[in-house]
Amino acid sequence: MTSYVPHVTISVRKLLAVALLGASLAGCGSDPASAPPKSADKSAPSAPGAVGAAAPVAQGAPTLAPGPGGLTPVFERAPVTARGEKVVALTFDADMTADQGPRAAGGEHFDNPALIADLRRLKVPATVFMTGRWAEEYPAEARAIGTDPAFEIGNHSYSHYAFKSDCYGLSVVGQGQARADVEKATAQFKKAGVRNAVPYFRFPGGCYNDEVLRELAPLKMTAVQWDVVSGDAFATNADAVAEQVLAGVKPGSLVVMHCTRSAAPVTDTALQRIVPELRKRGYRFVKVSDLIRGATAHH
Repeated sequence: MTSYVPHVTISVRKLLAVALLGASLAGCGSDPASAPPKSADKSAPSAPGAVGAAAPVAQGAPTLAPGPGGLTPVFERAPVTARGEKVVALTFDADMTADQGPRAAGGEHFDNPALIADLRRLKVPATVFMTGRWAEEYPAEARAIGTDPAFEIGNHSYSHYAFKSDCYGLSVVGQGQARADVEKATAQFKKAGVRNAVPYFRFPGGCYNDEVLRELAPLKMTAVQWDVVSGDAFATNADAVAEQVLAGVKPGSLVVMHCTRSAAPVTDTALQRIVPELRKRGYRFVKVSDLIRGATAHH
């Protein structure tokens, strides 16, 4: 473990931006017109430790030391260093909720192979925060992404249900089942053949409190938030998404985007503008693990 960087809550500015962008924090797994009911997933494991062994963790991925009282630490953005390194991490949430199997069976696409292909073509390393349910639905894609050295896989829960109440209309994980839900996702990554999992967790909807940070602490993961909201969830204007990202990025920024065709259909198009423009401005793309490594090295 490296030295502790204090966890911070989402700023008022960010929450306002999210509200204006229409459910971006809720992710691509649930659109406003068809949000699942606010009830716990009845199929979720009833106790921590009820799932199989952990998926292999990518070597050398740094984590932050526990927060005050042993809470899971939260990372939002790398601090600006004296050298002013122009680095930025693009992160992509692969969202699918536990109850969306019928929609996938009906032909809805929660994956976005073209986006992943373009990240490879553009030589952009990235961190994909994947739900276990997504890996279960698309095991071959999960394995392909999860064995490609250009990418690292963070845990985005199994169910994509919220870990606290009143989180953008998401269903809520049952009380005391947060850790089991995370472990269930990890087991699903292992089953799919993911090899480059990192000990990072992203809360569905970005919603958390000290209670859940305490519950997840034994997993020794770092919770990863963001400082730039792309607004790509449910967006129909790629230029607006690109402008949102380009206006928000600063050295050390961490951008949240999505790789789900059905609910983030313009992300790949926006990427075609974002990547060359940021490179023109002198930015270098890195993974979250690189941001955390740099942040702790200069702390």
